[in-house]
This record gives sequence, C-alpha cells and structure tokens, in this order.
Amino acid sequence: MKLTQIQRTTKLKMPMKTTVITLGLFLGVSGCGDNQSTQQQTTEAAVTSEQTASTIWPALPPAIAKDEALEAKIDALVAKMTLEQKIAQMIQPEIRDITVEDMRKYGFGSYLNGGGAYPNNDKHATPADWVALAESFYQASVDDSIDGINIPTMWGTDAVHGHNNVIGATLFPHNIGLGAANNPKLIEKIAAITAQEVMVTGIDWVFAPTVAVVRDDRWGRTYEGYSEDPRIVKEYAYAIVEGLQGSVSGDFLSDQHVISTVKHFIGDGGTENGIDQGENLASEQDLYDIHAQGYVGGLNAGAQSVMASFNSWHGEKNHGNQYLLTDVLKDRLGFDGFVVGDWNGHGQVAGCTNESCAKSVNAGLDIFMVPTDAWKPLYENTIAQVKSGEISQARIDDAVSRILRVKFRAGLFDKPSPANRPLSGKTELIGQASHREVAREAVRESLVLLKNNQSILPLKPNMKVLVAGDAADNIGKQSGGWSITWQGTDNKNSDFPGATSIYSGIEQVVTQGGGKTTLSVNGDFNPEQLPDVAIVVFGEEPYAEGNGDIDNLEYQRGDKRDLALLKKLKAQGIPVVSVFISGRPMWVNAEFNQSDAFVAAWLPGTEGQGIADVLFTKPDGTVAYDFVGKLSFSWPATPQQTQVNVPLVQDKRVQAQADYQPLIPYGYGLTYQSVATDAISLDALSEDNLAASQTLEDLALFERAVKSPWSMYIATDNEQQALTSSVASNSALNIRTMDRAVQEDARLVSFNGTEQGIVGLISSFPRDLRAYSNSDSALSLSIKVEQSVSKPLWLGLACQGDCRQQVDIAKLVNTKLAEWQNVSISLACFAGEPMDFGKIAMPFYLSTDAKVEISFSDVVIKATANDNTIQCH
Repeated sequence: MKLTQIQRTTKLKMPMKTTVITLGLFLGVSGCGDNQSTQQQTTEAAVTSEQTASTIWPALPPAIAKDEALEAKIDALVAKMTLEQKIAQMIQPEIRDITVEDMRKYGFGSYLNGGGAYPNNDKHATPADWVALAESFYQASVDDSIDGINIPTMWGTDAVHGHNNVIGATLFPHNIGLGAANNPKLIEKIAAITAQEVMVTGIDWVFAPTVAVVRDDRWGRTYEGYSEDPRIVKEYAYAIVEGLQGSVSGDFLSDQHVISTVKHFIGDGGTENGIDQGENLASEQDLYDIHAQGYVGGLNAGAQSVMASFNSWHGEKNHGNQYLLTDVLKDRLGFDGFVVGDWNGHGQVAGCTNESCAKSVNAGLDIFMVPTDAWKPLYENTIAQVKSGEISQARIDDAVSRILRVKFRAGLFDKPSPANRPLSGKTELIGQASHREVAREAVRESLVLLKNNQSILPLKPNMKVLVAGDAADNIGKQSGGWSITWQGTDNKNSDFPGATSIYSGIEQVVTQGGGKTTLSVNGDFNPEQLPDVAIVVFGEEPYAEGNGDIDNLEYQRGDKRDLALLKKLKAQGIPVVSVFISGRPMWVNAEFNQSDAFVAAWLPGTEGQGIADVLFTKPDGTVAYDFVGKLSFSWPATPQQTQVNVPLVQDKRVQAQADYQPLIPYGYGLTYQSVATDAISLDALSEDNLAASQTLEDLALFERAVKSPWSMYIATDNEQQALTSSVASNSALNIRTMDRAVQEDARLVSFNGTEQGIVGLISSFPRDLRAYSNSDSALSLSIKVEQSVSKPLWLGLACQGDCRQQVDIAKLVNTKLAEWQNVSISLACFAGEPMDFGKIAMPFYLSTDAKVEISFSDVVIKATANDNTIQCH
C-alpha cells in the first residue's frame, strides 16, 4: 500500500480529562454467507454416529417418567396449531425489540431480557416495573383475538449469581468462589433463594447454571465455572438445578421455583487459547469425560432446558451440530426438554444469518434466541423454509412439543398470570435479610487463604486498621460482571441498596471491637497514627464474556499500580494483608512477595462483610470463622501457564502427575489450624514475567468490544463525554453501535462537519506501550467511509498530559468508498516529541471537521507490521 502524502501534526486541541466509565454492551453474533440447503445425513452416516454415541455417551435414565396423558394433551394442542403459531413458539425476542402489540399479534413462545436490559430501559426499574412488563406480555400472549390461540409465553433472564439485573437483589459470589466453597447443599440453598427473588418480578425462567469446565484461565468467562474439576461441576449442576426447579420427587416447578437452563452445550470452557466463542478441539471422549459432566448432573436433576453454546467443536458451530444437539443430547442423554440458542448464536452457523438458519432447526435447536429486529425476518424465513421442505414439519412439531411439554410441567397453563402468582410483588423478598445472610455465609466459605506468614491472621478487632485499594469500598468491583449491567461496569455503591462493601464490613467489626479504621484508596494516612496493619483490597476490573479474554495471566501487566501500593506500605514497616478480587487465578508473584497474608476472595458479590467475618477474631480473641475454601482452580507458576489443570487420576489417558506443576495446586487452602509445614512458601518468588523469552503479542484495543482498561470517548474542543450507552452524540458527531461480524462489534460515527469532532479510546490511567514503540509495531484498524473525505481525517494517539501525535489518513481511505478496508500505520509515525509511549492515555482516536460517515472496528496494535503498513520518514 502506498500513500504519496502523509501528514503528521501535534496541533489538534483535545480535552484530555480521563475520568471515564467503561462502556458495557450486549455481546452477540450476526452471521454471514448465503443460505444453504441442509444436507440430510445418509443412512450409513446416521448409523455410524449412533454407534459412536452409544460407545461414549451413556443412556441416561429419564429424570421424569413419560406421562402418556400429558403427551396426549401436547399432541392435541400441536394438531390445532397453525404453522405460523408453531414458529412463533420457537422465536425468542428481547424486551427492547418487541412491543406488547407484537406479542399479541405473533404470540411468541418466550422472550428475554439480556444483561443490561430493563423495563422501560430504566436501570433503576422497580420490582413493580418488572412485574408490570411480565403481566402485559403474558396477557397479550393469551389474547387469542388476533392469532387465535392462547398459549402463555414465558420470560427468561440471566440470573447467574442471584437476580443480578434487579436493583436491590441479593448477589452471591460468582461460581468460581462457590466452587472453592465445595458445598453442594449451600449451592442448592442459593439457587432456591435466586428462584424466589426472580419470581417476585414475575419471571418464569433462569438461564443458569453455567456448567463449563474451564481448561484455559485466559477465558473471560472463567469465573462462571465452578472448577477445573468436572466432578465438582457435576455435583454442583445437580444441586443448583434442584434448587432452582425443586426436586422431581417433591415440589418440582411449584410456585416457589423457576425453569432452569444448563449451559452452554457443549465445550465452551475448553476453547483453544481460552478464546470466547472459539474452537474446542477436544476428543469426543474428553468432551464427555470433562465437558459433559455438568449436563449429566443437571439432566439427572430434571433440567428442562439446555442452551446451545457459541463455540465450535472441530470446526462446526454447536448451534448447527445435529450430532451433538440431537444424537447426543436428545437421543443418548435422553433430554426431553427444549434446546434454546444463545444470543443470535444461530447466525454464526455456516450458511446462516441472524435472519435465516434452517440448519440450526434441523440440527435440533428448538428456540431461536433472536434479539434485535432480526426476529421478524427470521420468523418469516423459517415459515417459508418449512413450506419449501427445507425444514420438515415433523422437526417443527418436535420442537413445539418440547416447548409445550416444559410449559405444561411448569404449570404455565394453570398458574395465575405473573402479577397474581404467590411470590409476585413481594418486594420484601428482594435482598431479604435471610437471603443476604446465606450470601454472607457463601462469601466466608469461598475465601481461600494462600499465605499467612507469622500467623498474622486472624486479626484482633481492637487494632488500628488501614484499609486501602480501589476495591475496598467498591461494591460493583467486588461483584464483577453480570451485576446490574452486563459487564458489571457503570455502577456506583448506591446502585446496590442493602449491600455491604468489604470496607464497611471491616469498619463495623473493628469499631465494635474497640479499634479504628482508616479508608484510603492510595494508602495515605496520618504519620502520627501508624496503622497496626493494612488490609489492601485490589483486583480485576469487572468484565463479562469475551470482554474478559486476556492473552496471559499476569496481573496488571504493564501497569503495576497495585504492586506499587503494596510496596509503599511495606516500605513503612506496616504488615500487609492482601485481599485479591478476581475472576480467575492470576500470576501475582510480585504481589505475593509484598504480602504477609494473601486471600483469594474471587468475586464475592454484595455481602462484603463476609470477608471481615473471617479476617478478624471475636473481641475476646477467639476465632469467629475459619477459612474453609480450597482452590478449585490451580494457581499458575508463570503468566504463560494458562492451562494448568489437575490431572483426573482415575483417567489413565491424562498426563502423569509429574507434568502437573502449578505454583499452588488444586485443592490447596490454609486454615487457622495449619502449621508452617502445611504452607507452600510464597516468599521471594521470581518476579520475572518471562517477557524477554516471549514473542510480543498483538494488543487488542477494540475487538468485538472495548477492551479493558480502555473506554469509548467522544469530544469536541469544548466538551467531552464518556459513553455509557450504545448511542451518544455531541455538537460535532453522533456515534452508535453497529453489527459487522458479531453483534455490536463496530461503531458508526457521523461527523456533521460543523466543528472538530473526536472519537477514541481512553483510560483513567496511563498504559506503558514502550515495548511496542521499540519494535516494528503498527496501529491497525478496519474502517469504512461512505463518501469522500474532503478535509483531513486524523488518526492519532495521545499520552498523559497535553501530548499527542496524529497522521492524516483521508487520502488513504478515499481510495475505497463504501467498503471495509484495513489501515495499518507504523507506530514510528507517532513517535518523537512530545509523545511518551510509557504513558499512553489514548492509544487510538479519529478526528475530523469534515461532514462524513465513518465506521470502524478491530482496532489493534500489531506486534509486527505487515507489508501493507504505511511507514513514515
């Protein structure tokens, strides 16, 4: 690629205020490609797959015996339904994309709210608002005045650690913490409480539990897994399904319980390099032995729905894999409920789009999860595909029968409407004290004590305690992703009424014990009041799904601000107790070295006082609560040791125990009764992150979504704005999300030409990118301009303070109009005074005062420039 003229300037004025809020968006998928007719398996292939399935996959006994009277009722109802009514049962739109009148007209079988979607688009919607929406949709679904049928709809929600979309709900520790507790009875109790709080808001169905067995801790959903050990996952799956739905031999799907979903089928925790929605290359035997055990547990407990996974297995997307969805799940494992898709997951299937996917239906998908306005063409196309014979009527009848079977079992045809059910509107149950006490118990049991030099813990409450770190008084950070918002970002403590931060729990215990607490995020204190101990609470920023994918496990890679805080306190002779908030085990050797005690607290949720319960003694000095948590994930010895998993010793096919060499092994955890010989030495650990021996990796800045610690930002010379929604504007531009390859993976910016407008990525703290500036690296992005840019279009970087460098790419992008192109500019083009690559605040921005519409995606700092990279001299 050649460019005859490249300009570089530092003259652009740009506000550099860096107090921002991370942008949280829905993650989903849109497909591409032409529709293809589904190829029917030959008889020989079908026999072969059946033989393979029978060899590896057990025939599970049905958790619920077949009810002939119920089946006759289902058959009779299906026989009365039109094709249009049947397809409507298979369509699940999102609350932001349909109206009550749409429900009345089409009679959707179900609908959902995704993370960050609320009644009236109001984050602070009350339980009454949730009930009102549930009631209106329900009444519309049973109104037969238009569609001629009155099958009740059902509402599904992601309640993955409590009813986490609702203000004031009890939020329990995320699954990784519950796995460390290793207490199935407690898990069942948590699930039952979650079911109650969900039913208060009129909702019927929960998209939980996640039963992924995580093999690579770089995966952004690691904290949704209970353990790397499939045995724990199997036992927990049974317990949580029974807690949500009730016992099949007892109060199964009574008015105290909801429909559960075991997800995501199958192998989502085993993708290559821990990439979310990626490729699982496990053998079929490993797929069963490792990744299927949660389904064995969940189906044995009577789970009524299973969610298909975004990932592929050996090149085939699970949403279109007939062998897995039908031959294995439905035929061998005996599942007679329904299979629901994930967020436009059918659109990823080869030959499919979000609007059309016969292959998924033929493979065994019973309900399309289809947010956005794609639901209508999908509905119409599926009807047409049945009429043309591309999808058989028998497959449609099977899907609808499965949906109706669950609805009958759940009593939806007989129960009162959502507003009139026994728990509906009982707001006293949302965050009820007894529920919070169970969550507090779960926090205590989830804590894992990894280091306790000189038995510094437990602390006596009559001490002078300094509490430091940015997670100490931050309920959103301690709760992690899937907490009110999808990413768990854009929240304040006031968004969690009734909750307790970790600091407030410590303050209460210390005050009652006659001591004194000082809260100082940066560790400052009155020199005349030297603390007896510092408790430093720090850890990962909230994230969810692929937004949490990372390339190695080094904590705060390139930005060791928390380590600096620990060193600052240690240098003053203050004993340091580290409380680490994280969604996965991470390489924290340097932080271990600066800590006298180190507690893995995971993501404890809203009841932060559970941590103080364990850290401090009673006033008389006796232990109040001991540590009981044990690692359910192995702790890495290096940042690159991302796939260290305890061998399944009963399985002779796995690697020998000698090859298993983590820093801290699975199952480890100290107690107050531990003696010195029980402890692994975590002193004087190597702090070499092995970077010199590693190839520099690409640094994704905006790939499917904004990557932490960056946030999307727009500005003019006179105003600036952190984005907290999918649409924003200022006097110079309008920006909104758009779908390019997956849902909301690109941004469309309309510059109005009245003044200089800026859109970019910004961080609240600088990032050290010197390794990239010292190598042959490049800033790369995909960009599309709809019309010729008549004025300069600046692509730039900015560092902390008033320093920036930029190049004019207008002539370059004008060579291709109305189509995507890749632009790659050497980082050398941005070097020189006053640029400081050690303190990058904005690694990317676009700016112009031209009137133009620009789309961009996939902003990456490439470790190695390619042949098309523009060089500046």
